[in-house]
Amino acid sequence: MNGIYYYLIAFAIIWILVAIFHEKLSNHGVELNFPVIMWRTQKLRGLISKISNISPTFWRWYMNVGIVVAFGAMIFITWTIVSTLPSVFETPSVSIVIPGVDVPGSPIYVPFVYGLIALATVLVVHEFSHGIQAVGEKISIKSIGLLLFAIIPGAFVEPDEDELKEAKRTSRLRVYAAGSIANMTLALIALVLLSLVSVGIPHYFHEDGIAIDRIVSDSPSEGILKEGMVLEAIDNHHINGSDDYSKIITSFSPGDNVTVKTDQGTYHVTLGKNPSNESRGFFGIQANKHFELIDDSLGPLPWILFELAELFEWIAMLNLGIGLFNLLPLKPLDGGYMVEILLSYKLSEEHYKPIVNALSGVMAMIIIVSILAGFI
Repeated sequence: MNGIYYYLIAFAIIWILVAIFHEKLSNHGVELNFPVIMWRTQKLRGLISKISNISPTFWRWYMNVGIVVAFGAMIFITWTIVSTLPSVFETPSVSIVIPGVDVPGSPIYVPFVYGLIALATVLVVHEFSHGIQAVGEKISIKSIGLLLFAIIPGAFVEPDEDELKEAKRTSRLRVYAAGSIANMTLALIALVLLSLVSVGIPHYFHEDGIAIDRIVSDSPSEGILKEGMVLEAIDNHHINGSDDYSKIITSFSPGDNVTVKTDQGTYHVTLGKNPSNESRGFFGIQANKHFELIDDSLGPLPWILFELAELFEWIAMLNLGIGLFNLLPLKPLDGGYMVEILLSYKLSEEHYKPIVNALSGVMAMIIIVSILAGFI
């Protein structure tokens, strides 16, 4: 069963339970306002205040630099998305991230467990950073919570809107930049940890071919090849490692009937069209390096290095990707509010509001087209 159905079933159960027990749940901060379910709490406000008060000067200067970085990142991600429009139907630049689900048009597949953990770090770090910076700017936090917009989950830190509006423009810029800057900082930390773990792998393992990690649903290999198989040769081209594999799979065309030799037997696959490049053949497999222990005296313990490496990789990728996306000049994203504040230095509200609204509309259309292009 496609992974998306598990999400739909889970969200349907949540909606049904909240609808049935709404009166009791409302006493615990749950609000039902279709199409949104919100759960608010005030329990974590003290923790946010403690973190903010550890070193208010550090947070202020950290985010002073963050404002500059955020605007630079905004220009980068906006240009990246706009410049890929001519090839959007071949390689969409924006796609939906759903752990455990093959999203049409997405060049990556996010594993379920690693994806959920990584997304949790994105939400917690992003929202807590908004709260920490708000407290540092003397803006009260009304509540913290989780929400479900139809089937889209999220989290929030709710500052006092009146105090936020009355705050200095630099203070508001620091608050809005805080979430994405924290995400990018965590991505950098995760990359450093990934590098440290990767350095340790060669001490315990040696590469021994290519193994199939996943079979793409409804692909040419589904029902023929299986996860865990080690690829030994494709059409008599022997596979010694990842370099050989990369060269071999790009040499085939759609419709080719290919012989695949594995450690579990020999199979025949008729290739389809590659979603990213229709001139190339598509196996529908996700493969990775296959390793063997050099010394098994430590038992299975060294294998945890691969689990940590993959976890750090997804934490880095999702924090960086979502952090950058949130800086797009598009309201209600943080980037949209930052552009609005920046323009307010030179323009009156009656002039900068229409500019930001128009820019938001254009960016929204580009993103929608890019997402739909993947499905088409």
